[in-house]
Amino acid sequence: MALERRLGLVQATALNMIDMVGIGPFVTMSMVVEAMKGPQAIAAWIVGMLLAFTDASVWSELGAAMPRAGGSYVFLREAYGPGKLGRMMSFLFIWQTMIQAPLVVASGAIGFSEYFSYLWIRVAGSPLPDTGRHLIAAGLVVVLLAVLYRGIGTLGKISVGLGICVIATILWIIWGGFTHFNANLAFGYPEGGWDLSTSFFAGLGAGCLKTVYSYLGYYNVCHLGSEVRKPEKLIPRSMFISVAGIAVLYIAMNLSVYGVVPWQTLSQMSASDANYPVSIFMEMVYGPTAATIVTILILLVAVSSLFAVVLGYSRIPYAAALDGNFFRIFARVHPTKHFPTVSLVMICAIAFVFSFFGRLTVVIKAILAMRIVVQFIGQAVGVIMLHTRKPAVYLPFRMWFYPVPAVLAMVAWAALYYATGEFMYYALIAIGVGLVVFLVRTRLRREWPFGAPAVGAVEAGSGD
Repeated sequence: MALERRLGLVQATALNMIDMVGIGPFVTMSMVVEAMKGPQAIAAWIVGMLLAFTDASVWSELGAAMPRAGGSYVFLREAYGPGKLGRMMSFLFIWQTMIQAPLVVASGAIGFSEYFSYLWIRVAGSPLPDTGRHLIAAGLVVVLLAVLYRGIGTLGKISVGLGICVIATILWIIWGGFTHFNANLAFGYPEGGWDLSTSFFAGLGAGCLKTVYSYLGYYNVCHLGSEVRKPEKLIPRSMFISVAGIAVLYIAMNLSVYGVVPWQTLSQMSASDANYPVSIFMEMVYGPTAATIVTILILLVAVSSLFAVVLGYSRIPYAAALDGNFFRIFARVHPTKHFPTVSLVMICAIAFVFSFFGRLTVVIKAILAMRIVVQFIGQAVGVIMLHTRKPAVYLPFRMWFYPVPAVLAMVAWAALYYATGEFMYYALIAIGVGLVVFLVRTRLRREWPFGAPAVGAVEAGSGD
C-alpha cells in the first residue's frame, strides 16, 4: 500500500525546523562556549550555518530528483548505480542507520532529562538522580511511539502547531536577552580570543561538532519524499527556508544569552550535571517563575523535534525493505493509517535501550562520526557522479555555483570527522563490519559482486 502525498511547503518546513531545533541549541550552548573559551563561540554557530547551506544544496538536488521514502538510502543507491556499488553504499547506510538513528533519538531524550532536572530541583530541592534521568529519557521514547502511531495527514497538522511553539519559545528568549543586553558581556572577548592559532581552530572544531549537531535536520523532508506534494519544488525550498530561519534564531539567541550570562558561567555549566543554561538565563532576567515556564516550553520543543526525527527515520528501513535490501517485514504499512509500522516500532525500541546509556557530549560525537563518511561525504560525491553520468540524469533542481557547494561540504565534513577524535576509528570499524556483512549476504544470495547486478531499482527522476 502506497504512502500518500499530503505534505505542503508549510508542513514540510515545519517538520525540518522542529527537527533542527530540538534540545540541541539549548544544551550545546554552554558546550560551545566552553570549547572556544569565550563569547567568540558565536563563530562556531556561523560556521555551522554555512555548512548547513552547502550541504542543503546537495540534499536539494538529490531530494528533488528522487522524492521517495528513505532519503539517503535512495540517493546513495541511485547515485552510485542501483545494481552494483549503489547497492553496497545503500546497505552500509542502513547498517549505520539502525545504530545512529536510535542514538539521535536517545540524545534528544537525554537532553530532555537534563532540562527536566531543573524542574525537579525547583520542586524537590535536590538534584535528580541518574536513575531518574534514565527513566525519564526512556519514558519519553514510549510517549513518542504512541503519538506517532497515526496517519501522515494528522501528523502534518501537528507539526505546524509544534513549529509555532518552537519559534515562539526562541523569540521569547531572544526578547528577554536583548531587553537586558550588556554589550560588555556579549563582546567581552578574552585576550587572544580571536587569534587564528592552532588552539583557536581546535576549539572551533570542537565547537562546530556541537553547532552542526544542532543544525542537523534541515533534510528531514527528504526522508518523507513520498509524502510531499510537488517535491521537485517544495523539497529544496523547505530546506533553504529552514536553514536560513533557524540560523537567524540560533545566532540571535546565543548573542542574547551572552549579553546576560557571563561566558565563564556558561563554560562551567558544560562541565557539570546542571546543564540547563537557558533556564539559568531566564531566572537572571525574569525570575524563577519565568525560568520554570521557559523550561517547560523547551521540554515541549524537545518533544517536537524528536517527533519529527522519529517520523523521518522510520521511513528509511521501510524504503530499504521495499527495495529488497533489508528484512521484508520492515515494508509493512498500517492498513488504514498508511505509515510503516514495524520500522517505527523497531527504531523506538532500540532508542528506548540507548536512552539508559551515555552522556550527551559522547553521544553527539558518536552520531556525527557514524554518519559523515557514508552519508554526508558519500552523498556529496554521489551528486557529482550524477552530474557526470551519461546519459544525463534528470535533475529538476540544480545547486547554484555547482560544484562549489558540494566540494566545500566534503572538505567541511572531513574536518569535522577528524574532530570527533577516537570516534572516527569506531565509525571505520562499524563500516568495516557492515561491509563484511554485506559481502557475506550477497555471497549467500549470489548477488553482485558475486553474481549478476540487482534489477528492479527505480531510477532517479522517474515517478513512484
